[in-house]
Amino acid sequence: MSRMNTVVVLTALNVEYNAVRKHLADLQLHRHEAGTRFEVGSIPDTDCRIALGLTGAGNAPAAVLAERAIHEFRPVAILFVGIAGALWDSTALGDVVIASRVYAYHGGTSEDDGFFARPRTWEAPHHLAQLVNHVARSQSWMDRLSSHANPPKVHFSPIAAGEIVQNSRVSREADWVRTRYNDAAAIEMEAAGVAQAAHFNGAPVGIVRGISDRADGTKTSHGDVMWQPQAAINAAAFAVHLAAELIAEETIVPSRRTETALSPASVFNVASGTVGIQAGNVSGSTVWMNVSPVGPRLDDMAAAVSALRVHLDRDYANREVDEDTYEAACAELKTAENALGESSGAGRKTSLLALKRLSGLVTGTTNIAANIAAVITAVNALS
Repeated sequence: MSRMNTVVVLTALNVEYNAVRKHLADLQLHRHEAGTRFEVGSIPDTDCRIALGLTGAGNAPAAVLAERAIHEFRPVAILFVGIAGALWDSTALGDVVIASRVYAYHGGTSEDDGFFARPRTWEAPHHLAQLVNHVARSQSWMDRLSSHANPPKVHFSPIAAGEIVQNSRVSREADWVRTRYNDAAAIEMEAAGVAQAAHFNGAPVGIVRGISDRADGTKTSHGDVMWQPQAAINAAAFAVHLAAELIAEETIVPSRRTETALSPASVFNVASGTVGIQAGNVSGSTVWMNVSPVGPRLDDMAAAVSALRVHLDRDYANREVDEDTYEAACAELKTAENALGESSGAGRKTSLLALKRLSGLVTGTTNIAANIAAVITAVNALS
């Protein structure tokens, strides 16, 4: 199966799985060596093939099966499709919410003076976000619904992903989510795991959810019988149409693989035995063909380290970093800045050590940890 025409679609529940499955033809069973079963089928009148899998509920199993599917099929993208609860009345039952970002909202630290959020966050890939909005505007996806009466609205908004079923507006947990993540439109239990797996493997990921309840204490078995199937049907229709559009777009822009930032013409060669090559520049195991190696400048690194302080101040103001951690992190930043001002290799080594200690202090915060990792990589590259 070619990755050029394959999209992985995962669901947590059978009602969601069946809603997607109804859109597929020529289904064939694909069994992973560990026992996981996928069904692979085509979307009629398109070049798109869907590898469909069932994860069960929860972020942990969703993450494991997402990574398994990514390695098994090497897809153009991975979509997680299903139902969710609405956090606000502006999102109606049956509406479709596509995640502009995913909050793993259960991350945090418990201190004597309270609980402080340390969520992880994943943004939707830019090209996928653009396509989602295009599909929503065109409304062509609704042709996949059996009826156009009372058509659902599409929301491109943040989604909160946790570890519990949320069905209250007044509980401590409910108040926490609605206060700390008040831009989230929906809440569910799998998106964080899928987003993490996709991030680790460099795969574009989209989260598509149909609203089946309001997560406010009114969720009932009777309501689930009525709204879960309809919400799943709506989400499946949008996701299948989005998958077809992704494959159609892939024929125009055939590869979205991240290119190395070393240089416009850098080459990586893995071989066994003796290899002969004519090269313009060789540094360690990296070869530049007909170009000079371009590395980061010291003044760029100083500016990047200074920018980390802005992120740190923001996280502290948002109470995502406690006071003791903030003071220790500021000290490490100052050490890193001062050491970069030295021209010696020892100064850069001191800066690297300070940045690594800083990374350990703020592991788990929303953005700064990733930014620190990028700066560490750049300082390492200083010649």
